[in-house]
Amino acid sequence: MHTLLKSALAAALMVAPLALAQPHYGDNPAALAVIDQLVEEEGFDRDALVAIMSDAERQESIINAMNRPAEKIKAWHEYRKIFLNDQRIRDGQQFYRDNREALKRAEAETGVPAEIIVAIIGVETLYGKIRGSYRVIDALSTLAFDYPRRSEFFTSELKHYLILTRDQGMDPLTPVGSYAGAMGYGQFMPSSYRNYAIDFDGDGKADIWENKTDAIGSVANYFVEHGWQPGQKVVLSAEPPAEVPEEMLSRGRKLKPRYTLSEFAAAGFEFKPQNDDKAMAIAIEFEQPASLEYWLGLENFYVITRYNHSAMYAMAVYQLSMAIGSGMRE
Repeated sequence: MHTLLKSALAAALMVAPLALAQPHYGDNPAALAVIDQLVEEEGFDRDALVAIMSDAERQESIINAMNRPAEKIKAWHEYRKIFLNDQRIRDGQQFYRDNREALKRAEAETGVPAEIIVAIIGVETLYGKIRGSYRVIDALSTLAFDYPRRSEFFTSELKHYLILTRDQGMDPLTPVGSYAGAMGYGQFMPSSYRNYAIDFDGDGKADIWENKTDAIGSVANYFVEHGWQPGQKVVLSAEPPAEVPEEMLSRGRKLKPRYTLSEFAAAGFEFKPQNDDKAMAIAIEFEQPASLEYWLGLENFYVITRYNHSAMYAMAVYQLSMAIGSGMRE
């Protein structure tokens, strides 16, 4: 019996840390500081905020997801297969058909091509099929208070989220999104939601969770606010010189165009059409199975990277948009 008691005690001690691994945040000092700030600066009710944070749960799987190394897909030809496949193209064309009126109106009012809007939604959520399964309050609280490396950013996003849900009359404990707190068809973070989401169907509420029309208008508005240039190209296919100038290449997050097309031509890059010689661009190198291919990313390419800071992401969106748009224009 003594042995059994010792075993039971040992088991209890092993379980205890697991029980503590998913606390609520009602008495967390950092959470209380956020509550104090929102009460003082935004006029929140303290008891209501304490109740919300007391329900918010730390999710270890969110920490694990943030710490997990990014998928080791280093080559463009591997990355491209994820987003450029027959099913995603067909589903994108169906989304285009189903929402043609809203898409064409968004294009007419903003200058952002309909197929670019569809491609963003397709890459982000598979046209709304995969929008995330974590409660947003859990994701943002976990990362604000238990993920020190990005605490400042996610604390700010948590504040935005609480203001957003209050202003829209939403229960902050209900919405779900990605493990990082991104929401809706276009996977907006709360700050982006507040700054760029719009009521595109005129019902008095900007809803990117369930309202496809609002989601379409909001993605287009995001691009406009980040400098989309209507009628301008996104990329130019290029033949590089024998020795590619390293300083002209995009590396990592070095994505902003820094050289004119005339400077690329002078460096030995060949590309068609010439477009405006004063247009700014950056050279992008993509790995194919047996070679490298080169493109010149223009200002609109950079705008796409403002959605996700990755040249491969932006190229996937662009090429998916071209595949979706083929045959969809009236």
